[in-house]
Amino acid sequence: MFHGSMVALITPMFSDGTVDFNSLSELIEWHINNQTDALVILGTTGESATINFAERQDILKRVVKQVGERVPVIAGTGSNSTAETINLTRNAMELGVDACLIVTPYYNKPTQEGLFKHYKKVADTVPIPIILYNVPGRTGCDLLPETTCRLAEVGNIIGLKEATGDIKRVNEILDKSNGKIDLFSGDDASSLEFLLAGGRGVISVTANVAPRMMHDMCKAAAQGNESLATELQKRLMPLHTKLFIEPNPIPVKWALHSMGKIEDGIRLPLTELTQRHEESLHQAMQEVGII
Repeated sequence: MFHGSMVALITPMFSDGTVDFNSLSELIEWHINNQTDALVILGTTGESATINFAERQDILKRVVKQVGERVPVIAGTGSNSTAETINLTRNAMELGVDACLIVTPYYNKPTQEGLFKHYKKVADTVPIPIILYNVPGRTGCDLLPETTCRLAEVGNIIGLKEATGDIKRVNEILDKSNGKIDLFSGDDASSLEFLLAGGRGVISVTANVAPRMMHDMCKAAAQGNESLATELQKRLMPLHTKLFIEPNPIPVKWALHSMGKIEDGIRLPLTELTQRHEESLHQAMQEVGII
């Protein structure tokens, strides 16, 4: 069910920081028309850390209703509190999402046993497909392969978004888990290597601005057309690099604003793209052909 190019969708905002639901609706239709394989709502790229509970409910209700069953909808529901993660995950399930993406508990620095018990408690309490999310560069917490393989034995833990860019982990996890868990790249720059090593898809920032090309790259890799996938990945590489010139989602929101897709809103403590980076990102967008 979950595969291919899954966009880590931004949350469009007006300049005062309020959510721009019209732009969100238009982005969703644009992605579906460009064959994005799934929508990941309220992840890191969606500024989940600054979206309050009422806003979360409103966003998820609207997205689920608009999408229908055309593509899967995955909601980010992780926090650094197990009880809060359970509440957010249960609420998302009740609102009709297809799966939840749950980031490792940030700041707390739990042990591997703590991580195992955290995820197992959530999965045992809320019967929805769960995708683990490992991004130690942002959380200060690394979900190691051996812990992932233990969690793969839990029935509704069906996937892992691995954002370390460490391709060795793909082989290790697939081998030791006997294929019981699907792996999704969380690092656009190494995503093709990840897919060719056995990954099922990419939860992608780049897909926000180049949805069709990301879909085509993932599809080519899945079909074994490595030459086409490599060609497309090479074309996308300027974006994979420059969209992280400042912390995500600062650059991708600037790019979408320059494409006329969204207003320029972003919430503190994030700020708009530093002016000195605008030219290089604009050039990358021209190289890829999206403007």
